[in-house]
Amino acid sequence: METIELNGATLEQWGPTELYAAMQRGEVALIDVRTPQEFAFEHIKGALLSPLSTFDARTLPAQQGKQLVFHCGSGVRSRRVAEACINAGFDRVAHLEGGFAAWKQAGLPYIAIDPTTGGQHLVGGQQA
Repeated sequence: METIELNGATLEQWGPTELYAAMQRGEVALIDVRTPQEFAFEHIKGALLSPLSTFDARTLPAQQGKQLVFHCGSGVRSRRVAEACINAGFDRVAHLEGGFAAWKQAGLPYIAIDPTTGGQHLVGGQQA
């Protein structure tokens, strides 16, 4: 994990395998900031949706007991959201560096639409 000091706060950039491990331990709440359409097509199991287009730091869950970690497709939108949270007064926020693309490249599990049935199914699951 890389940490960056930004306006007196800490921005953490997590890698996919360390995020997966923290999720398995129940230490984080993952917030997906992609569009509802992107989320419906494929998403990380357990992630909460809060699209960038309607994002409001005041509506996020409390950080009591769990670190909030944001993610998007590539890491660009989630970094913007993390910086918005810092500007809103958060003292520590995190995002998935490389986004969902890095998660998939690491072979980690996610939920996707099966094009033959239209149903959801688990993809991946081989931790890198």
